[in-house]
Amino acid sequence: MNTAPSDPVRAHDQAQRCGVLLANLGTPDAPTPAAIRRYLAEFLGDPRVVEIPRALWWPILYGFILPFRPRRLAHAYQSIWTAEGSPLLAISRAQQRGLQSRLGDAVPVALGMRYGTPSIGAALDELLERGARRIAVLPLYPQYSATTTATVFEAVVDRVRPMRWWPELRFVNGYHDESAYIDALAESVRAHWARNGRGEHLLMSFHSIPVRCLQAGDPYYCFSQKTARLLAAALDLPPDAWTLSFQSRIGRAKWLSPYTDLVITRLARSGIKTVDTICPGFSADCLETLEEVAQRYNEQFRDAGGSALRYIPALNADDAHLDFLADLVHRQFGGRLTAQVADPHASAAERVAMLQRGF
Repeated sequence: MNTAPSDPVRAHDQAQRCGVLLANLGTPDAPTPAAIRRYLAEFLGDPRVVEIPRALWWPILYGFILPFRPRRLAHAYQSIWTAEGSPLLAISRAQQRGLQSRLGDAVPVALGMRYGTPSIGAALDELLERGARRIAVLPLYPQYSATTTATVFEAVVDRVRPMRWWPELRFVNGYHDESAYIDALAESVRAHWARNGRGEHLLMSFHSIPVRCLQAGDPYYCFSQKTARLLAAALDLPPDAWTLSFQSRIGRAKWLSPYTDLVITRLARSGIKTVDTICPGFSADCLETLEEVAQRYNEQFRDAGGSALRYIPALNADDAHLDFLADLVHRQFGGRLTAQVADPHASAAERVAMLQRGF
């Protein structure tokens, strides 16, 4: 049986703050087969990520995927690894620092990864230790999906479930159609055009999910479509100047389409030589953007007859992105982010004295 931690009792007379849990998917600790295997075991072991009965999935995962896939992925991770380690983790920490500077020291911002380290639980513990009792849970997934956003929410609830005194939680479901988010995306495209010239076509590539998720009620497909339409409108693009596609499908099941790898081949064979590609579903660059899109799809596009598939980086720690996230947090708390004392008349010492008197 779980027991409630004692921290809430000791914290009754502490100043209570608003706090932010910034969350993303996660990354292996190193670009090695062993580290990748640990990461994939946690990631692919999540029943929200792979919605197959465990009795059927475990033999596949442990008998076919984990023994072989980590070794094949090691080269891909090594091709994007930096002096700071994983690009996703380094960028996420920069986002954490940038958001912290905008919110001020009175509002602690902790970083948690759904899979790998630092964990969601460790991030929550950090916020509670710093006196945060009103916590905004902000997954950096613009388009809500049960396969991503909901898994973060579940990890948060799993951590606080045994606690006697839960913090007040504010879950940010997504921001796929927020005007400031769309504006930041549009400005990143314009900046790319200003530096490199304008390509003949703009491809918006989102991470795919199985079609059965859409059929079960997941809104991700619709939210991705809306983001793409709004971005195209912000850039004044006619319908024939841009395409939406979905990348990173695996296995034999039907995934959301059109598939990015097939779209880029079609574009190249149609005579288009230069394609600019943006991934609006990724808030930070990672394996799927830096290796899959910028490297592998670029090579595939050229093999099909194109000249260059140019990747437009994710918003990462850009000022416009961080300004938007800070505003999003302010709205979660109604603009009231100052520290407060919940009950100055019921200090921890007074409560202990009452208990000793047999109250």
